[in-house]
Amino acid sequence: MAPVALTGLVVDWGGVLTGSLELSTGAWAEAEDVDLDSFREVLRTWLGGDVAAAAEQNPLYALERGEVAVPDFERRLAERLRSRSGAPLRAEGLLARMFDHFVHAPEMAALVLRARRSGLRTALLSNSWGNDYPRDGWDDMFDEVVISGEVGMRKPEARIYAHVLDRLRLPAGECVFVDDLRANVAAAVAVGMVGVVHETYEATAAELEVLFERPLAR
Repeated sequence: MAPVALTGLVVDWGGVLTGSLELSTGAWAEAEDVDLDSFREVLRTWLGGDVAAAAEQNPLYALERGEVAVPDFERRLAERLRSRSGAPLRAEGLLARMFDHFVHAPEMAALVLRARRSGLRTALLSNSWGNDYPRDGWDDMFDEVVISGEVGMRKPEARIYAHVLDRLRLPAGECVFVDDLRANVAAAVAVGMVGVVHETYEATAAELEVLFERPLAR
């Protein structure tokens, strides 16, 4: 049996179309006087729970599904964070100031644009934290855009992968999914997609060139 031709590319935003999340959140923590270890502790707690947890139990899942208002989430997050100086943290606008430190990754954006121009169908699949995305150029880059808070689903829920595949009108076996988080990639593989864990542009570009059998890196 001939191998299935891959015809679709789905990519994450934060950590793929932007620079390293570790560097971005580190810069935010430095600017905001946030003890970065306390932020990591909150993420470990909230990301380690049951995916079906109610908003009261897991505000992060609720935020990503668009079930809680950003100011409410910021208040709950600020209450759990520690500052390095011991001073109170300002909750209002906390997430907006975080995303101000995210850095565009132009090489990955250019790769997605080349992929679409080469005939592949492309999509963005991103878990939102209530943030405004810099969407300049997206009409050229993507056939479809799926933002978790806009559709009431989040990665790594199987239904959000099914949703983006339905929007692309492609079967899972013809699509490659790129994300910097292994859990999200594993969930995509579980529904039948080909998964790529993004670590560096060079490694991801080389892997995508092999998978799609076409030049994409430059």
